[in-house]
Amino acid sequence: MQLSDSLERARSQYDESTATLAHIQRNLRQNRHDYAIAKHNLKIGQHLLAQRLASLYMSDQSSAIEVILGARSLDDMITRIDSAKSVSDLDANVVKQVKSFRAVVQRSGRRLAQEQAEQRQVVAERAAVKQSIETKIGEEQRLYGSLKGEIDRLVAAQRARQLQMAREAQVRLQQEQQAAQIQAQTTVVGITATGPQQDTIAAPPSTHTGVVGVALSMLGVPYVWGGSSPAGFDCSGLVMWAFAQVGVSLPHSSYAQYSYGVPVSRDQLEPGDLVFFDGLGHVGIYIGNDEFVEAPHTGDVVKISSLSERWYDGSYVGARRIL
Repeated sequence: MQLSDSLERARSQYDESTATLAHIQRNLRQNRHDYAIAKHNLKIGQHLLAQRLASLYMSDQSSAIEVILGARSLDDMITRIDSAKSVSDLDANVVKQVKSFRAVVQRSGRRLAQEQAEQRQVVAERAAVKQSIETKIGEEQRLYGSLKGEIDRLVAAQRARQLQMAREAQVRLQQEQQAAQIQAQTTVVGITATGPQQDTIAAPPSTHTGVVGVALSMLGVPYVWGGSSPAGFDCSGLVMWAFAQVGVSLPHSSYAQYSYGVPVSRDQLEPGDLVFFDGLGHVGIYIGNDEFVEAPHTGDVVKISSLSERWYDGSYVGARRIL
């Protein structure tokens, strides 16, 4: 469990790093575009400035020539032109544009460098998380490999136990059918001799043994949410389908099924009775010997379970006999 939790956290970190990297890459694309535009604008501004300087030089304006010749660099020349009194408004405007474009280029360059550094860091972190995931998957695979034999043994034992329980349930059904036939004959004789006897609870109809046989034939069918066919069942879908095979129509809802038939106390359960659990959220078909057939939950299959198991015993709601 700890290994699975650790792997899940690593996967979440990887997904988060992937999202962060995608955001950085989008910003990089935008800033590269802005940087290219700023460099283009700066180039145009510098070209205009060069043309203006050439024009000043050709016009032989001594003050402008002094500004040009006295500059140690382009930046120094821009500063000199910007502060010279002889510079016209046109010159000042060109210089202002060049300075603005140059500032934009510098800012864009710094952003690009910062985001490229962030990208390198996130890529490195993402690679480390990926390596961690691969390591943990390897650990899980090795753990599964070491336990596979034991898992297979437990699965085989569970399957064998289910088959044995199914065979025992079939034997009980045959015995109960024979006992019912004998009881029916005895009842006929009793009616003739002494008059009918009144039962305190309605006996289950003969179709119930057929329902149990039908449900047992579905052992091993996978649980499918909303399923109501041999391709897959949920709990109430199994009950509905099994009873439909003997001509009894029930709704596809454990809550609705609880309103059918008559209530039966736990000590009077007979094969074919419906047993309910978990606030009517789950239902199964009783098969005798404190056992019932159910479609439990996702990842499991139709199987035989015991009413005495802790969860079922603790969440038992009641039973209904469908007449």
